[in-house]
Amino acid sequence: MKLISASILGLLAAQLVAFAVPSHNVGGLRIIEHPDPEKRALLQNLVTWDQTSLFVRGERIMIWSGEVHPFRLPVPSLWFDIFQKVKALGFNCVSFYVDWALVEGKPGNYSAEGVFGLEPFFDAASSAGIYLLARPGPYINAEASGGGFPGWLQRIKGRLRTTDADYLNATQNYASHVAATIAKGQITNGGPIILYQPENEYSGFCCGLTGPDGQYMQDVMNQARAAGVVIPFLSNDAGTHGYNVPGSGVGSVDIYGHDGYPLGFDCANPTVWPSGNLPTTWWQLHLQQSPTTPYSITEAGSFDPWGGPGFAKCGVLINSEFERVFYKNDLSFSVKIWNLYMTYGGTNWGNLGHPGGYTSYDYAAPIAEGRQVYREKYSQLKLMGNFIKVSPAYFDATSMPNSTTLYTNTADLTVTPVKANSSATTFYVLRHTNYTSQNATSYKLNLPTSAGNLSIPQLGGTLTLNGRDSKIHVTDYDVNGTNILYSTAEIFTWKDFGPRKVLLVYGGPGEHHEISVSSTVSPTLLEGSQSGLTFRNGSSVVVAWDTSSQRRIVQVGDLEIYILDRNSAYNYWVPELSSSASNTSFSSQESTANSIIVQAGYLVRAALLNGTELHLSADFNDTTLVEVIGAPSPAKTLFINGESVGYTTSSVGDWTETVNLPAQNMTPPSLNSSEWKYIDSLPEIQPGYDDSLWPTANHPTTNNTVRNLTTPTSLYAADYGFHTGSLLYRGHFVAQGNESSIYLNTQGGWAFGSSVWLNQTFLGSWAGVSTQNNTNATYNLTHIQAGQPYVFTVLIDHMGLEENGVVGADTMKTPRGILNYALAGRDDTAITWKLTGNLGGENYRDSVRGPLNEGAMYAERQGWHLPRPPNQNWTSGSPYVGISQPGVGFFSTQFDLNIPSGWDVPMSFTFTNMTQPPSEYRVQLFVNGFQYGKYINHIGPQTSYPVPPGVLNYQGTNWLALTLWAHQPGGAKLEGFQLVYDTPVKSALANIEFVGQAGYEPRQGAY
Repeated sequence: MKLISASILGLLAAQLVAFAVPSHNVGGLRIIEHPDPEKRALLQNLVTWDQTSLFVRGERIMIWSGEVHPFRLPVPSLWFDIFQKVKALGFNCVSFYVDWALVEGKPGNYSAEGVFGLEPFFDAASSAGIYLLARPGPYINAEASGGGFPGWLQRIKGRLRTTDADYLNATQNYASHVAATIAKGQITNGGPIILYQPENEYSGFCCGLTGPDGQYMQDVMNQARAAGVVIPFLSNDAGTHGYNVPGSGVGSVDIYGHDGYPLGFDCANPTVWPSGNLPTTWWQLHLQQSPTTPYSITEAGSFDPWGGPGFAKCGVLINSEFERVFYKNDLSFSVKIWNLYMTYGGTNWGNLGHPGGYTSYDYAAPIAEGRQVYREKYSQLKLMGNFIKVSPAYFDATSMPNSTTLYTNTADLTVTPVKANSSATTFYVLRHTNYTSQNATSYKLNLPTSAGNLSIPQLGGTLTLNGRDSKIHVTDYDVNGTNILYSTAEIFTWKDFGPRKVLLVYGGPGEHHEISVSSTVSPTLLEGSQSGLTFRNGSSVVVAWDTSSQRRIVQVGDLEIYILDRNSAYNYWVPELSSSASNTSFSSQESTANSIIVQAGYLVRAALLNGTELHLSADFNDTTLVEVIGAPSPAKTLFINGESVGYTTSSVGDWTETVNLPAQNMTPPSLNSSEWKYIDSLPEIQPGYDDSLWPTANHPTTNNTVRNLTTPTSLYAADYGFHTGSLLYRGHFVAQGNESSIYLNTQGGWAFGSSVWLNQTFLGSWAGVSTQNNTNATYNLTHIQAGQPYVFTVLIDHMGLEENGVVGADTMKTPRGILNYALAGRDDTAITWKLTGNLGGENYRDSVRGPLNEGAMYAERQGWHLPRPPNQNWTSGSPYVGISQPGVGFFSTQFDLNIPSGWDVPMSFTFTNMTQPPSEYRVQLFVNGFQYGKYINHIGPQTSYPVPPGVLNYQGTNWLALTLWAHQPGGAKLEGFQLVYDTPVKSALANIEFVGQAGYEPRQGAY
C-alpha cells in the first residue's frame, strides 16, 4: 500500500491554515475543494495556466495529446514504441485510462503488476519525452466491459457514480492505490504526469437525477488529493454542457474540457457527412462557460459494433479529409489542450471489451492496431502536429469571429482568424461554408498584414480549395527573425540551423500558391525546375508556383524555402536532437529548436548527437533515400540504427544516403500443416460428469437493482463472482414424466449465443445476432422417463458488461446468465441449479493475464489454453476438420518463429469462411495463453486478429489454442485459418520482452 508523503500532507495542511477555503474530510485529512489558480500555486507551481494555455515549468505550451491505453497493449516493452510514434506526430502528450476491472478483480485485492503495471508506462513516457494526462476514473467508459467497473459492483445496492455510501466505499481501495501510483509519477516527483482527470463524461443523468452532483465529483477529487495528487484537475464533459466548470462551487474542476464526435459513428456510410454537424459555436460556449481556463477538447474518433461494416470503413469516415476539415476547425477555436481519441487503439484482448464491440479496438486510429504508421491519416496528422509545435504564436492566440465576406471573394468559403496576442501573427482557417462540399472552389484572399491589406495571390492566378479540405493560411509568421508576410501554402515545419534557416511548405494536388517574405534580397532557385515558378522583388519577395511532385528550394537571404506537394511532405520527419541515449527532454521551445529535419519515408523515431556521431533511430519498409537537413556542425559521421553509413554532402551541407532494404525470406508457418491436438471441452454433458465442486445457485435474493429476481434463487452470474468469458449452468431435476418443454430467458450481451442440452441430447442454440443482448427460447422435451435424474446444461457466451454512461440507470448492473426459466409441468423449484465461469471466479488463477482472460469452458478452467498443456494423450484432431455435432472442441498446437533481430513484422491470425450462408459457430483464439480474439463466424465483421510481439514469441516456440463452439446440429469447422505477415519493417525497435512465459500447471480444485 502506498502512503501519502509527509511533505504533501504538510503542504496541504499549510494551505488550509493560510487560506479560509472550502474543505472536505477524506480519511481523516481535510482536503481543499476548489482552490483558485493563485492558491493552487501553493500546491505545486510546475503546471499553471491562464485563460489561454498551460504553462509547464514556466513555459507557455499547447498540449496536443494522443489517447493510448496501456491495458490494450499488454506488452510493456512496446509502450516506448508507441510513445515514439506519437512524438513523431509532433505531439507532446499522451492521455491514458486505467481499467479498474483489470486491477481489482476481487474486492479489496488491488494488483497492478506485470502487464497491468503503470510505472513502466510512466517510465517509457519519460524516456520518449512525452507528458501524460492521467484518467483513472473510477469510471472510464472507453468501450470497456462495465465501462471499467469490476463485475462485483453489480452486487452493491447503491447507485453507481453517486454519493451512495456503498458505492463510494467500493471505490476507495482502487482510488487510493491508483491515485497514489499516479501521484508518484506526477511532474512534482520528477515524472511525466501533468494533468489528472477525475471521473469521465459525468454528463448524462436519468431516473430522478437531473444533473451532476457536485459533491460526488468533489469526493472523487478528494480521493485523489488524499493520495497525493497535486497537479490540476481537467474534466471531460460528454458534450458542451458546462458541467463542473471552474468556480461553479463544490465539485468544480480546475480546467474545464469536453469531448466531441461530430460525425458520430456511422461507419456504414463513411462518405456521408451530414449537414450541420461541423461545430461552429464551441468557442463562444467556452467564453460563456469557462473563460478563465484554456479551451480544452478532451476527446475527438469512431468505434465499430458487432456486425458492423468494419474498421476499414471507419477509416474512410474519419480519414485524412476528416482531419483536415474537423481538426483544423477545432484549431480555429484556439484549442490549447487537445486530446485525440484514439491515436493508438490496440486490442480488446482477454474479454476486456464491452458487449457492443468486438476484439479489435483499432478505432481507425492513425497508428494501426498492429502498430503500423502507413495510414495517410497518420501522415496528415504529422503535418498538423509539427506545424503547431513550431508556431508559438498559436499558444496564446485567440479565436476571432469568422466571416464569409471579409477575407475571401466568395461566400462559398468561411474564414476564421486566430490572432496571436504576443505577436503580429494571425492564422486564417479556411473551409467550405458548406463543410460537406466536394467542390473545387477558386478564391482570392483579402488579408491585413504588416505591409497593409493585400489581395492574394498578388502575381495572378487563383487559389483553390479542393473538396473536403481546409487550409491554415498565415500572415506575419515569424521564422526566428525572418517575417513570412503571408503564405497560402501550409507550413509543415521550420528550423534555424545557424547560418541558414529552413522552412518547409506544401500544397495539395493541382493547387496554386504564393509565399511572401519581408526581404529585399532577390530570391534564388537552389533546386528544382523554374517551370511554373514566378518571383517578384521589391519591398518584399513574392514566390508563386503550381504544386508539383518535384521538390523546389528557393533561397531568400538566409532562408531556404522547401516547396513540396503534400504527399512528398509526408516523408519528412522532425526528430528532436538529444545528447543522451535516454531522451528525457520533453517537448519545449528549446528542444524544438534543437531538432533536425530528415527525409526518410516510413518512420524516424529519434536523433542523437554523441560527440561527432549523428545517430538516427528509424524504421524502413522499403529501400529509402535518407536526407539529413541541418546536420549539426560537430557531426562528422552518420549512424542509422547503430550501423555506420556513408553519405554524400550537398552544397549547403545536407547529407544523403540510400538505405537498402535487404530481401528477407520471411514465410509464416503453415497452421494447416501443424500437428493439432484435440479434446472435448464440453464433458459436462457426458454421463457421470461430477459437478459437486461447482457453486450452487442458492442465493434467495440479489442486490441487483436493475432487475428483480423472477426465479426461486438468483441465477445472475455476478452474484456468484463470475463476470467474463462464458458461463455454464447445470440444472438438476428428477423427472415426473410430464415435463414437455423448458423455457429459458438468457442474457449475455450483444451478439451473445447460447446452447442447451438435456443430458447428452442437444436441444438447440441461440446462435446470436448483433442487435440482441438477451433471448427467450422454448425447447421441447421428449422421452422423459419418470423417476430418472436429468441435467440441463446451458452454455452462454459472456460478451462483457454494459457500460454505465448515464448516471442513475445503472446499466452496468444488467445481469448476465439465466434471467428466467420454466419447466413445463413442474414448479420452478424442481430444478437445482449450479453454475460456473472462470475457475475461481474473483479468485482467478492466472495473475499474469488478469481477471477477465478466462471463461467457463472446461479447457479454460483446466488451464489448457496456456503454453505447454498436457496434450500428450489427446487425440490428433484439426480445427480444419472441426467437430461433427454441437458442442465445444478444444484444439491446440505449437509453432516456432525465428524473426531476425532488427525486424518488426506485424502478424495477424485470419479466419475465412467460404460457406453461404455462413455456418453458425464461435471461436476463441488463445496465443501463449492470452485470449486474443473472439470470432463469431455468422456475425462478424472481424476476421483478422493482430497479435503483437511480446504476446507472440518472435524467437522461439508459440502455443496456439482454439475453442470451437458449434451451434448447429452438423457441427462446425474452420474453412480457413492462417497466420499472416504484414510488410516487414527494418526497425530500431529492440528488446521486446516475451510476456507469455507463464505456462500450464495442474490447477488445484479444477473441475
